[in-house]
Amino acid sequence: MESFLQFFELMPSWQKLVWIIACLLFSWFLEGIYPLVKLNYQKWKHAGVNLVFLTTSLTINVLFGILTVGIFSLIATYNIGLLYWIDLPIWVELLVTILFLDFVAQYVVHYYLHKISWMWRFHMIHHSDTKVDATTGTRHHPGDYVLREIAALVAILIIGAPFAFYVVYKIVTIFFTYITHANFNMPVWLDKPLSWVFITPNMHKFHHHFERPWTDTNFGNIFSFWDRIFGTFVYGNPSKVVYGLDVLDGNLDENIGYQFKIPFDNRIKTDY
Repeated sequence: MESFLQFFELMPSWQKLVWIIACLLFSWFLEGIYPLVKLNYQKWKHAGVNLVFLTTSLTINVLFGILTVGIFSLIATYNIGLLYWIDLPIWVELLVTILFLDFVAQYVVHYYLHKISWMWRFHMIHHSDTKVDATTGTRHHPGDYVLREIAALVAILIIGAPFAFYVVYKIVTIFFTYITHANFNMPVWLDKPLSWVFITPNMHKFHHHFERPWTDTNFGNIFSFWDRIFGTFVYGNPSKVVYGLDVLDGNLDENIGYQFKIPFDNRIKTDY
């Protein structure tokens, strides 16, 4: 187990980038062989728009990476965090860390991105995509991504996880981000049982429906039981889902300038 964790602790940035590309290509492959719906769009043009947002996220990630190193140094120096209060097998501590980070840095912050008006303005860009596919997982306004990274740092400080645990969590998160957004028709006999524990492609599509209340459901990223516990879980036929947002012009979902300005346009309705 220690050698496994050491691999992730020493994992260079280029290998993380390769992982991102591999997850995207794998999701694209699934979309190609068994699509959920027929999307009337230019796939590469659509991907180009969403990859612009990926570029801004990667840039922010570099900056937060410097801050993250300081946080982990602080944790190690002063034994900060819940994991220093307990003595469990290392694999149990890793699982606890992934569960905790998924809850705080994914479910909780995602919930508030929908419920607090000024946060929702940034998150709307993720939902403005009218052709949801694997690349939609990378579609985050810089303000949205910063809020998520701040939540992750807070969660790390609380749990006191070592750096290797955090890298494993990020690797798992990247996989689920791409696969759950992919325009992939996972068979119900497989998707539905998996949805008792994990966020699945069919399940997550409801979160991208163009109007509430479906938009405000299925907030999880890795584990689905947070949604079940807090009453935000929805499951049904994903072919009924219509992508986009009813308060935005769907014809401008690939207009990058318009998308970046959405959070600052007070003419756009953000309340219920």
